[in-house]
Amino acid sequence: MFDLSGFIDLPLIWYVLIATAVFLYVLLDGFDLGVGILFPFAPSDKCRDRMMSSIAPFWDGNETWLVLGGGGLFAAFPLAYSLLMPAFYMPIILMLLGLIFRGVSFEFRFKAEGRSRRIWDYCFHFGSLVATFSQGVVLGAFVQGIKVSGRTYAGGSFDWLNAFSIMTGIALVTGYALIGATWLIMKTEDVTQEWARKCAGYLFGYVALFMGLVSLCMPLMDDRIRELWWTLPNFMYLQFFPLSCVVMFFILWRDLHRGNEYRPFLLTLGIFLMNYLGLGISTWPWLVPYEVTFRLAAAAPESQSLLIVGTAVLLPLVLAYTAYCYYVFRGKSSHETSY
Repeated sequence: MFDLSGFIDLPLIWYVLIATAVFLYVLLDGFDLGVGILFPFAPSDKCRDRMMSSIAPFWDGNETWLVLGGGGLFAAFPLAYSLLMPAFYMPIILMLLGLIFRGVSFEFRFKAEGRSRRIWDYCFHFGSLVATFSQGVVLGAFVQGIKVSGRTYAGGSFDWLNAFSIMTGIALVTGYALIGATWLIMKTEDVTQEWARKCAGYLFGYVALFMGLVSLCMPLMDDRIRELWWTLPNFMYLQFFPLSCVVMFFILWRDLHRGNEYRPFLLTLGIFLMNYLGLGISTWPWLVPYEVTFRLAAAAPESQSLLIVGTAVLLPLVLAYTAYCYYVFRGKSSHETSY
């Protein structure tokens, strides 16, 4: 049988690949979902046209990483997939419906005129809002853990719905909106850019507040996380992540008031990266917190070996295409751009 487990650590490689795919989805689809969240509040229809044009070449391709993350979890860690999906069926279905609704409204708005165009504006907004909030709810419920009995999910249909998951849902909405606003600062000009800069200034405080609340609540909810982050010498080593966020928040606030166009977007991505890494550290090595590790959930070595060969061929092609797409459509967006 074809087995590479004697040469490389397949479960660890797949864990890193899936985590990276999820993070790329959060960053790349995050800015176009954020644009959708801000969409109906734009000052004019011309501004909305420019907002659409700024994400038109990218939005559908960004969801590739969601497919890779979900498909990789199913193929490489089937036990984790079989436990997590029943726990989050409802919010995941709502997320997919929101993404579908957003895609449909994106295309229909292009052909619509008059009052119907405004209706599709709101459909685009609510599709983006529902998809983002659902992702945040899943994240909040995931870090709290799920009930497992043997190799099956033992919780209820609404265990995912609680005060913390609702808070993380709202937090992700503000976070994606900030990414969307800084994207528009980078990709648009004149009235649209100034409006986006004002939005980023308002959202800045909410994102900082919610990140602080989530960072405070997680150690209070679970003794293992509190011991990991608040005991020596870990406390000294792990201060890099919150301190980096504080520094980047300060530079972002200064850039928003000094007219910098490109760095606010990069700083926002950096803030999300630090929080994502902090979340990964808090849940390591659990793939189903705090029941199943990624090694216990791994598929047979032969299956993972075959998958890694296919991924080694296809993943560079996807990365190359994505990079080429962003290179071709670099620069400012124009309202005349066709989408």
